[in-house]
Amino acid sequence: MGREAGGRSGRWQAGGKGRAVADRALIYAAAFLRALANGLLGVLLGLYLARLDYGAGEIGLVISLGLAGAAAAALVVSLWADRLGRRRILIVLAVAGALGGAAAALVSGLAAMAAVAFFGMLNGMGRDRGAALVLEQALLPATAGDAERTRTIAWYHVLQDVGHAAGGLLAVLPDALQIGGVEPLASFRASVMVYAALLALGIPLYVRLSPALTAPAPAFKVRLAPESRKILWKISGLFAVDSIAGGFFGAALLAYFFSVHFGASATAIALLFLGARAANAVSHLGAAWLAKRIGLVNTMVFTHIPSSLLLMTIPFAPDFATAAVVFLVREGLVEMDVPTRQSYLMAVVRPEERTFASGVTHLVRVGGWAVAPTVAGALMQFVAFASPIFIGAAMKIGYDVMLYAAFRNLRPPEEQKAGR
Repeated sequence: MGREAGGRSGRWQAGGKGRAVADRALIYAAAFLRALANGLLGVLLGLYLARLDYGAGEIGLVISLGLAGAAAAALVVSLWADRLGRRRILIVLAVAGALGGAAAALVSGLAAMAAVAFFGMLNGMGRDRGAALVLEQALLPATAGDAERTRTIAWYHVLQDVGHAAGGLLAVLPDALQIGGVEPLASFRASVMVYAALLALGIPLYVRLSPALTAPAPAFKVRLAPESRKILWKISGLFAVDSIAGGFFGAALLAYFFSVHFGASATAIALLFLGARAANAVSHLGAAWLAKRIGLVNTMVFTHIPSSLLLMTIPFAPDFATAAVVFLVREGLVEMDVPTRQSYLMAVVRPEERTFASGVTHLVRVGGWAVAPTVAGALMQFVAFASPIFIGAAMKIGYDVMLYAAFRNLRPPEEQKAGR
């Protein structure tokens, strides 16, 4: 039997269970609103930039810079959030995102859009990739015990995917506004402004979080146990591979691919991503159920590989309808590793290491996502339009194989107790 992770629930007791549940609800609500905004922009960003006459390479560059800004914010969160106060940082992130969205709706030139993308952390991935996720992921386990941890994180992602789905549906706004007589470019700008407004709605929710949960740590130092350090660097390296792979086909680039390759309209793509996020939401609950039976690592790997194989078949589809069906099946599998991966990481480090561990792994992931879209856009423009899909899917399969080899014997506390 392999080395096992020790039991480290770190349940937050200050204020009692009622306060913990209230804080969890506030985090859930803020995450839902942010997901709604990200779902909208994930579908529209590539189409909006194309409307501004950006080429595939320029679109990839803007998406990369938005993710680079998110990576920089994740670095700040990882190193200083526990010292400065998690609630304060969450509020600052929400303000910066809202202002960046509003600015993106107003500018046109590439240089201005690049600056706005970086400082406003524009998210073209269609899923939550921001620094706020780092803090929320670190806070949620403190509102639940070991037995509830995976389910708590799974419901967090269910609510996010409902938000992503509804945000994808909101991407019909440009077409709807154009039917009402609004000029095409103006309709896209108005829709991006809606993205900014949704991010702003999270600010009062963060203000209400409990000081006991989010207060600064007066003598904060990043100190990892040797065992935790070894786990963290190994898993971070694997996450870097996975995130670079995922960055080759984020939502904005996939929406652009469907538009050019199949001639799909913005409304058709919005409805497709609505279905995709609904499939993601169901899969997160399925992941929690499956993890209880076969374990967290097995759930991550054995659902992820088939999703990558399905993705590789999409460019060969004879029409958009067929590609959409394959894409939806793929989306029913691809996100099952998300709550299980996060639950696993929070379980195998100590409670006081969670913010740093969450921040480092998220920083690595966002950094990978930031690099890939620029390369993917260049490949689409100068090599083969579908090449990023094949490269990214192959890299993801390699990641899954390496993850299984490295962590199949390191079990979280609940699996130790169950004797798995």
